[in-house]
Amino acid sequence: MSILDTNCTDQHRAGCDKERFTLSCKEISRRMKGIMSSQNVPMPDLQIVPIETLLAHEEHDSQRSQPLIERLRYESCIINPPIVAPTGEGRYVILDGANRVFAFRALGYPHLLVQLAPYESGLVELDTWHHIICNWNAQSFLEELKDLPELQLSAGNDNNGAALAEVHLRDDDRVTVTCPVKSLAARNAASRRIVSLYQRNAVLQRTTLTDLEIIWGLHPSGEALIQFRRYLPQEILDSAMHDTPLPPGVSRHIVHGRAIRVNYPIARLRDMQTSLEVKNAQLLEWVREKVANRHVRYYAEATFQFDE
Repeated sequence: MSILDTNCTDQHRAGCDKERFTLSCKEISRRMKGIMSSQNVPMPDLQIVPIETLLAHEEHDSQRSQPLIERLRYESCIINPPIVAPTGEGRYVILDGANRVFAFRALGYPHLLVQLAPYESGLVELDTWHHIICNWNAQSFLEELKDLPELQLSAGNDNNGAALAEVHLRDDDRVTVTCPVKSLAARNAASRRIVSLYQRNAVLQRTTLTDLEIIWGLHPSGEALIQFRRYLPQEILDSAMHDTPLPPGVSRHIVHGRAIRVNYPIARLRDMQTSLEVKNAQLLEWVREKVANRHVRYYAEATFQFDE
């Protein structure tokens, strides 16, 4: 069994309440089927929240966040709001947009526009990004990988679903990376150490593709593909709540009804004088005006965006 096929009963998911979460998985699946069969996707739930209430479940990617900070200094609008899940305690776990939140926080913003999308809504699917290591020799990467503590490398595929990651090299060799520790925090720490290697030494590209021939064709400088194990929603929430983050760019959240190209005025978020209550009232009026003027359109198709 590949690490991509692990299920809710794996022993290394010990940080979860398995019985409770299995029921949650079934409920999420049921709601997803209802939404997708009827195309009854609701309007995005947009809110402005204090930026200190946003909890990251993954580290920010320095290769992306630092250029983003410089770009946002001069932007007049926020284009794509981060996706967050409420915790019920006045805090929100960032499902998508860790780099954006990091950048706005670094720029001193008191509030941020977000889209609320809890797992139990049935609108959110959790998947995994694969990492392509570019512009770095694969053997150099493997040599540094071998020196990391608490990791074991073996040739070939993962056959029991217990691997932390699988490495696919351009010459078709495959390496399985395992970690003997069982806790979520320790496994996340080991994964962060892996990603930090190529963050420092390579160019990191993300993909959902698994066909190596296509991947190498699209990325001529690519030397290795890293496939991490799948995470469960409860593990994402636990990682954020306990400040034991995943490495950047591993979790992938597919949100049905995601708000994009919103172009909400950044000056309203940066304003230190206006209260949060007034800011949300302004947001509601802004949304109503957009709807009235037919500026909001829902696309049910899967799309590729070429202007990120």
